[in-house]
Amino acid sequence: MEKIKQFFSTNDQFAKHTGLELLEADKGYARVKMAIQDYHLNGVKTVHGGAIFTLADFALAVASNSHGRIAMGVNGNISYMKAVSAGALFAEARETSLNHKLGHYLVNIYDENHTLIAVFQGMVYRKEAQLAFEN
Repeated sequence: MEKIKQFFSTNDQFAKHTGLELLEADKGYARVKMAIQDYHLNGVKTVHGGAIFTLADFALAVASNSHGRIAMGVNGNISYMKAVSAGALFAEARETSLNHKLGHYLVNIYDENHTLIAVFQGMVYRKEAQLAFEN
């Protein structure tokens, strides 16, 4: 799983740009952290829904690509439970279903106290191509 962590930590420029940190990766699983910065806040000083969606989507990307095949998101749905404006957020993605062409994932987003902030459901299309790992 070190190759997956290295691949995404190195190659996902948007995740880097938005301050996401990949903490854990395993087959069908990922845990990602976002330390809340001023640029994550919306006009009313809470974390922007798009920032939370990005956090969940990155966890989905890592978990779904953890099998080594390229997986691309085809659907994502998020429900926000609670607003937050400081500290850190964590996204934990778990695979719920996997077949040759599709994968389904649930991602819980929570704060430092493990309070549920949002729930994300995502589906990916699995290509035949493998991820290109650098040696």
